[in-house]
Amino acid sequence: MPIFEYQAITPEKGCPKCKTGFEHIQFSNEELLTNCPYCGAKIKKVISWCRAAMIETSKTYTQAKNNIADYEKQGMWSHAAELADKQAEKSHDKNLKIRALDNYKKAGYNPSMLDKHLNDE
Repeated sequence: MPIFEYQAITPEKGCPKCKTGFEHIQFSNEELLTNCPYCGAKIKKVISWCRAAMIETSKTYTQAKNNIADYEKQGMWSHAAELADKQAEKSHDKNLKIRALDNYKKAGYNPSMLDKHLNDE
């Protein structure tokens, strides 16, 4: 369901909502709003800025994460931990470091030593 943005045609006649603009969720086959649902002032649909973000990851990083997941599915915790730890060092990925520590714990490593390792960063 799309989000449409509206603003008062004459801002000085609008309420605080439509004066500065507001978002309204509606089906694309619904008629556009012509009056503010808050105060009744005449409004118009405005074109919004696209604020999308894309994050690209390298093939190596993606392959490493897939390998880690495969090791985890097989219960090979120490392999998964080592690979995640190495990849976290390269990419500075805090979540991957936490995942590595979790896998080390599952592999039977001393949890107090691992927690210290996390806090050393």
